[in-house]
Amino acid sequence: MVLYTSPFPNSFLSVLHSFSWGLIFPCYWLADRLVGSFVPTTYEKRQRADDPCYFHALCIIITTPIYLALLVASLPFALIGFLLWSPLQSARRPYIYSRLKDKNHANGATLLTEWKAAGSGKSFCFGSANVCLLPDSLARFNNVFNTQARAKEIGRRIRNGASRPQIKIYIDSPTNTSISAASFSSLVSPQGGDSRTVNAGIKRTTSMEYKGDNCGSNNGEENREDKGGSGEPHEGEENTCIVRINGEENGHMSDTETDTVNGQARASGPTEPSPEGDAEVSKTPNHKQKEGDSGSLDSYSASRESLVKVRVGDGTVDQSTVNNKLLYKASVMKKTSVRKKKHTDETFDHEISAFFPANLDFLCLQEVFDKRAAEKLKEQLHHYFEYIVYDVGVYSCHGCCSFKFVNSGLLFASRYPVMDAAYHCYPNGRGMDSLASKGALFLKVQVGSTPQDQRIVGYISCTHLQAIAGDTTVRCEQLDMLQDWLSEFRKSTSSSSTANPEELVAFDVLCGDLNFDNCSSEDKLEQQHSLFTHYKDPCRVGPGEDKPWAIGTLLDPEGLYDDEVCTPDNLQKVLESEEGRKGYLVYPTSKNHSSSQKGRKASLKGNGRRIDYMLYTEEGLYLEWKVEVEEFSFITQLAGLTDHLPVAMRLMVSTGEDDP
Repeated sequence: MVLYTSPFPNSFLSVLHSFSWGLIFPCYWLADRLVGSFVPTTYEKRQRADDPCYFHALCIIITTPIYLALLVASLPFALIGFLLWSPLQSARRPYIYSRLKDKNHANGATLLTEWKAAGSGKSFCFGSANVCLLPDSLARFNNVFNTQARAKEIGRRIRNGASRPQIKIYIDSPTNTSISAASFSSLVSPQGGDSRTVNAGIKRTTSMEYKGDNCGSNNGEENREDKGGSGEPHEGEENTCIVRINGEENGHMSDTETDTVNGQARASGPTEPSPEGDAEVSKTPNHKQKEGDSGSLDSYSASRESLVKVRVGDGTVDQSTVNNKLLYKASVMKKTSVRKKKHTDETFDHEISAFFPANLDFLCLQEVFDKRAAEKLKEQLHHYFEYIVYDVGVYSCHGCCSFKFVNSGLLFASRYPVMDAAYHCYPNGRGMDSLASKGALFLKVQVGSTPQDQRIVGYISCTHLQAIAGDTTVRCEQLDMLQDWLSEFRKSTSSSSTANPEELVAFDVLCGDLNFDNCSSEDKLEQQHSLFTHYKDPCRVGPGEDKPWAIGTLLDPEGLYDDEVCTPDNLQKVLESEEGRKGYLVYPTSKNHSSSQKGRKASLKGNGRRIDYMLYTEEGLYLEWKVEVEEFSFITQLAGLTDHLPVAMRLMVSTGEDDP
């Protein structure tokens, strides 16, 4: 299958399309500004709280006639442009595939080594987020604004979080002879610090023993050592640092030891500035960097929530004495002994994290509707992801039943090459959703090859379902179509047979904003859909019941700019408590309660509406391999930038072979 690298088959149509959009854009921009001036966000209201009450009204009175006059003047040109633009959409391709040609541009990513399936297995990390990059006037109805600046900041935070080294700590407890693996992703030195200085410090302090010299973003041959033995990285695992801590003196660490570790962390070297100047202050107030804001990985301050606290047996390694000394931040898998007892039957790690996972391999985004914002987001993501599929969807009347003003909003980014891609538009959208070409994007990626030259591939699907509450039937129909399209894509792109397999399928993942949760009484039909018999939801016990640690992913828009949740660290801290979740998450609807959320929060059980899903299946994979969830994360790094919580899942593909 040919991947489309441009929206039109020839340059003439591309030039004609650019000309027509140039005629339309002034009218579009003026209308967007005009409507946006009447829809202030809560942040803007607070900023104007001290201004005289007549000041804002005076601004509206002055600017509105100017916008209207310019809008009327631009209408004839917009009409001509529309008459050219609309028929051109019949020749437009359903997506644009962008591949990074200059590898030096990807300063935050470690070059991948091809997986040969010769070891015990390999892990793959998937992320999904609804980023609400609508035209500014429409985004304001979700209480977010300045779409262009938000797009750049979202991309910057994602690639900064994903490019951190992955640190794995193994704790030998004096009260337990077994080794518990606390795998987490922490920021040691973003993009280029010499982590070997830190490693030497760990060797000199108490009973910490460093295993391997491959911690850090420079993962050259000189940093690679033998990986035999339990607890070592799997084949192809990038940017991984292994530390073993032997429990002594009931697990306590002395002040001298913590100071030594802190001193070595400070000696790890300054961060390398990014080419576009990431250290600049953000241009929009809704994502202004504050001290202790872990959303910006360039900050040299460490907040209390992002420091490490590990319980060993009955003792605690408490780093509160170095809260004001550490220079770099850490997002920690908080697996205390208390939490372990609560979920002893869980087979994988789960957390609320202030960062996107380190070594993020695949990213699926929804609601990237604005074209200019998509370009800015793509530019930032290309600092980490080599392959991006964006501007996915159809326009005008081409390919769908009703007229489409905007695309599907789907965007896919990958560190592995894309082999095939396909898009389908849901034809049954209703209301406002019918104006967007919401649908599903299907991708096939190559993640390695066997010594016998068999390709190792994976399938990833991203979708965004009908959003309007009460449209249960519409969403169920879309789920039916989604399953059919998934099956068709697998069949059309498979070049293998059972007798002579040319490809080995390692994983099949489905993610996106499904716009229903697993606990609402109004969503029972979706909860019982057959999709969940084929795909597994790591957060779900069964229809109508989530696992105790799963939380909602839909934030209450009214509270986005509250000081308690406006930074990633603060939002992480709030969501770790039940009372905090009740204050800032949207909760499942119930027929027994009023529609006013504030009046019913206290009586509702659960942890919020979880409408963003990450599913996987074991069907259709290579029979001799086993796929298991290794980690699942709810991420707060986009606090103040969107009204959804991103989610991430790390899958382990076990080949059943021992490391050589």
